[in-house]
Amino acid sequence: MGEVWIRTIGNSLVRADKVTEIASTRGSLHDDQGYALKVIVDGKAHVIIDDGGLPGSFTQRQDYARHLEDALLFALDEAREADASVVVCFEPETERWVLAPAAELAGRISTGS
Repeated sequence: MGEVWIRTIGNSLVRADKVTEIASTRGSLHDDQGYALKVIVDGKAHVIIDDGGLPGSFTQRQDYARHLEDALLFALDEAREADASVVVCFEPETERWVLAPAAELAGRISTGS
């Protein structure tokens, strides 16, 4: 079984097995609207979604953020069943969590040569 990684909004990766908490906050990092979703690793927050444009009331935005937290947990469970290492990424266009083989992502890196 491979490792499971989570991609952050800064395109860094955190190991899923090190996550101690998944949390959402009201408002995005730069706006009072929307929400931010983060994972906590070794006491440090790593933002994985920052959406300042989500419309609706505070309750609606928080409900949506909780829905994405639950969906992330399901995606992580599915990723843990994979034989190879997997990266869990949020795709804003589809508003879904996507599992990508780590080897496939590494193959996309261009050295510019």
